Amino acid sequence: MVQRHRARRLHYDVRLEVDGVLASWAVPKGPTLDPQARQLAVHVEDHPIEYFDFEGIIPKGEYGGGDVIVWDWGTWRPASSRDAGQSIADGELHFDLQGEKLVGRFVLVRRDEGGSGREQWLLLHKNDDRAVAGWNPEDHPRSVKTGRTNDQVATAPEALWRSDLPAGEANVALGQAHRPSWDPPTSEELAELDQLGPAGPWPLQGREVRLTNLDKVLFPAGNGASAVTKRDLVRYHAVIAPFMLPYLTGRPVNLHRYPDGVERPGFWHKELPGHAPEWLNRWRNVDADPGETEWYAVVDDVASLVWMANFGALELHPWTSRLPDVRQPTWALIDIDPGPSSTFDDVLVLARLYRTALTHLQVAAMPKLTGQRGVQIWVPVATGYTFTDTRAWVEKVSRAVGHTVPDLVSWEWHKDRRAGLARLDYTQNAINKTLVAPFSARPAPGAPVSVPIRWEELEDPDLAPDHWTVTSVVDRVRTVGDPLAPLVGLQQLLPTV
Repeated sequence: MVQRHRARRLHYDVRLEVDGVLASWAVPKGPTLDPQARQLAVHVEDHPIEYFDFEGIIPKGEYGGGDVIVWDWGTWRPASSRDAGQSIADGELHFDLQGEKLVGRFVLVRRDEGGSGREQWLLLHKNDDRAVAGWNPEDHPRSVKTGRTNDQVATAPEALWRSDLPAGEANVALGQAHRPSWDPPTSEELAELDQLGPAGPWPLQGREVRLTNLDKVLFPAGNGASAVTKRDLVRYHAVIAPFMLPYLTGRPVNLHRYPDGVERPGFWHKELPGHAPEWLNRWRNVDADPGETEWYAVVDDVASLVWMANFGALELHPWTSRLPDVRQPTWALIDIDPGPSSTFDDVLVLARLYRTALTHLQVAAMPKLTGQRGVQIWVPVATGYTFTDTRAWVEKVSRAVGHTVPDLVSWEWHKDRRAGLARLDYTQNAINKTLVAPFSARPAPGAPVSVPIRWEELEDPDLAPDHWTVTSVVDRVRTVGDPLAPLVGLQQLLPTV
């Protein structure tokens, strides 16, 4: 069998059953049917036979931590009657494969011992009738076991390999309730950030994030908070990551960038730049038309979130849908968008009416301050809904709320026709339309943050939409937690309205 394995770097693990174990080679460029290719193959330790059909994730921090798919499997036969184990010990093995992708005669030959102390071999395909010139394994990325890609397995793993358990118990099935978790940076890592000059590499949880212009002010002082530098924002992203990443992982993200700070105009940025580190997860939109974004970032670990801060992505807007099915929403979104004449008290009236409506419908949801002037309400939905479904449902609920207080609401699409009134926006329930992520900063003095709150906090007389900033919200979540977190992944059916 061959696994496509994304650990520190992408590679393919070629494994042959020999004497009850899996003799293994890590092949960075992957096996190929091209007889002209000479692929480096690093001989690694034997793996237990129970690992044969493992597809899932190896926890980060463990050996080989990352995502794994069963890229190919089948049978193999030595090309001679010589003992296979002895052939490997002697440094040369000729063998025939009959897999779903790999077929024909292959050769593994030992070259020398690399600087790592591991044997370096070459893997090649003989120029036989099964050879194919130019054959590239990356053109065939799906699992032969499930048809899934590494991205899909990483975002919705069905199994976890526990190397601390006996081999017969190490392949642990994960239920749908499994949720990834992330550790915050250590005090030592934060101290290294503090000691770093204006630029340089920051080792963080096994990654190296290159930071630049750390002393640049991105947010001027305001809102009762001091000015915020890029170093401050990097630190904030690292510390808030365990709370923010559940809303980002497994989702394409649209970036609102302010590389020169919020006192200059920002701009939307969707295409992942070519200089992004190779360890940053990404998703290719194969349906993109010419001129549309093809490669999106997928922010799924602490280092990736830190890289976004350094990239000047002050606001992160994740898609409402998850990979692999980006046409299927996981949230229905309600956006109370105030007009110029709307007060925050008006917004709170509308939010409380939504609370009444959702309570009557027995629908679980939670409000979120936008960090600017509005309130959003996030409603988790079960698998199987389309964006047409969620948009229609939110519109019906919103029409009922709006009819209750018609003097506060306008249904006009164009802002200049709304007479300064609020709009109850249901149109964000569409593919690639987004709302700002929970705990994302907003482009205003003092660096206010979009924060989930409890329903009863709508009654707090001191509540303000920009109540918390990057310097104060961490204490809040450490004290009271995140009230929206229990709704992540909730399989909720939407009642008829």
